[in-house]
Amino acid sequence: MRILLIAGGWSSEREVSLAGAAQIAKALAHLGHAVEPFDPAGRFDELSTRALANDFCFINLHGAPGEDGLVQAVLDAAHVPYQGSGPAGSFLALNKAAAKQIFARHGLPTPEWEFLPKPPKPSWLPRFGPPWFVKPNLGGSSLGMSLVDAPDDLFDALAIVFQSGETALIERACAGPEVTCGVLGDTALPLVLIQTPKNHAFFDYEAKYSVDGAREICPAPIDQETTDQVQSLSLTAHDALGLAGYSRADFILTEGGPMLLEVNTLPGMTATSLIPKEAAAVGMNFEELIAELIRLGLARREKGE
Repeated sequence: MRILLIAGGWSSEREVSLAGAAQIAKALAHLGHAVEPFDPAGRFDELSTRALANDFCFINLHGAPGEDGLVQAVLDAAHVPYQGSGPAGSFLALNKAAAKQIFARHGLPTPEWEFLPKPPKPSWLPRFGPPWFVKPNLGGSSLGMSLVDAPDDLFDALAIVFQSGETALIERACAGPEVTCGVLGDTALPLVLIQTPKNHAFFDYEAKYSVDGAREICPAPIDQETTDQVQSLSLTAHDALGLAGYSRADFILTEGGPMLLEVNTLPGMTATSLIPKEAAAVGMNFEELIAELIRLGLARREKGE
């Protein structure tokens, strides 16, 4: 097939997107596909034209555009198939404040939170006490995210978010190990346990992408009952958001049980990223994973979804 590989874009996660695309391009070529790279940052006005000149689009964008559903909406209008979720599910998952409303309605446990569309008054405090995670409502890769232990530091953390032009989400910080669980098709994959380096307060951008960053163990050395629970919650969240193809849900394992943080609709896709690690744990190599995502995308288009 002729495949348009869409990567880059203009979000703060551009470099992560391009790094993953290099791996995907190699896999697509090995699978026998003709690959055309496409970066929306300089050619967005050509997206429909280039999509229609190909048989399939493989999207490897992070943040907006990409995870916000914009590219998917353009491709739907052109009737060109692609892997992963459609516009509505993509946007709901990317918008943390919107996703948490969906989680709550479906009984999915998620940390307490407050959404701030603009800077609050100097006397303002969240309705729940610290510690807090302050993060961009639409961001990813932990960029612009801060762990705040005291009210005196709250507004400095909020300033980082608002100065970037983002809206803010404040979330109660939960204690416990972090795990992530992928969904492929209608199946939950093995869990990954994230062990953050001791010199990092949380699983931040550097811990995620540096050579000496976090340790990622798959399958996670977690008891079967907790594993089953996290996998069930991941499938429920995937369905509740109306997602398709694949996704990755992130959790904190608190003393009271797993807490769902967020769901990613275009998770990292380098050969060492979390979803490929989980797929490898069930015997699926990187090229086979890419092939399966294409198959699922084509099947979704055939169903008219």
